[in-house]
Amino acid sequence: MRIAVFAVLLALGACGDAGDSTAAPKAAPPHAAPPAREGPELSFPLGCIIGAGCEVQQYPDHDPGPDYRDYAGGRQSYDGHGGTDIRIADMAAQRAGVAVLAAAAGRVMRLRDGVPDVSIRAADATTTTGRECGNGVVIDHGNGWETQYCHLAQGSLTVRPGESVVAGQPIARVGLSGNTEFAHLELDVRHAGVSVDPFAPVSGGPLWSDKARATMAYKPGAVLNAGFAAQPVTLQQVEDGSVAPPTADSPALIAYVRAIGLKAGDEIEIALKSPDGGVLALDRSKPLDRDKAQQLVFVGKRRPAAGWPTGAYRGEYRVYRAGKVALTRNFDIRI
Repeated sequence: MRIAVFAVLLALGACGDAGDSTAAPKAAPPHAAPPAREGPELSFPLGCIIGAGCEVQQYPDHDPGPDYRDYAGGRQSYDGHGGTDIRIADMAAQRAGVAVLAAAAGRVMRLRDGVPDVSIRAADATTTTGRECGNGVVIDHGNGWETQYCHLAQGSLTVRPGESVVAGQPIARVGLSGNTEFAHLELDVRHAGVSVDPFAPVSGGPLWSDKARATMAYKPGAVLNAGFAAQPVTLQQVEDGSVAPPTADSPALIAYVRAIGLKAGDEIEIALKSPDGGVLALDRSKPLDRDKAQQLVFVGKRRPAAGWPTGAYRGEYRVYRAGKVALTRNFDIRI
């Protein structure tokens, strides 16, 4: 008997900084174009690898009205968002610890610690009003430039106000504090109190270094998690990092993928294949009715009467966009 389920996640929560004592007043997009070559050169601000443990989830909003657009004209943002959100894989990675790094040399201006790491969706969540950034650090880079690091892990900050830092120096760890429902770093860049998108082509070019820009090359969608389970999984289990892998005795074998940044019209296909390459289960969705900030899909098969044959089972995931494969991921498990 085949098991096949497609699940779409609720809208992602905002993680803004309005009214936050660690933040300057938020300026509505479009973002100001600063003078040429005055800004700091920014390095990648996390101790993780894009495509293998973290991904850019959302960019600053460039639409001046109630709609939203990222710097590439896509919709990986939300209305009024002023920062860059770099998301880690799950809470298991957060518990293990992912370092937040100073993006450029400067001096620590102010910070906040003591805000608990609790999703705004949790039953025991408290108000984040006035603490939307959660635990945060603001670094002054001179000439009116500053960077702000939000949603840091409680008790993880390693710097103090007035301290000088160098680019790449660990200053904290990724957390779940403030107005957010997933573990990530929100990096905000400002010049003279005005939000600036470090990706946007401004006079003199983007603020990111060549290496950081290559690391964070724009992706119209990405796979955040892929794996196998012994039973149908939920988004909460995937986010918690609590999905138990199957064994030879498992009553079912499930292949699952969580992807981010999918587009309206995308068709999602996921297959489970046996060690000999045969298709055990396959599903392909109807075209998505709207953009999806994140989406979980899975497909599976119940254990045959003779048990699972020994060998490597494969999951194959494809996103078809305008008739072409836009995103793919193959992953294996040996049973």
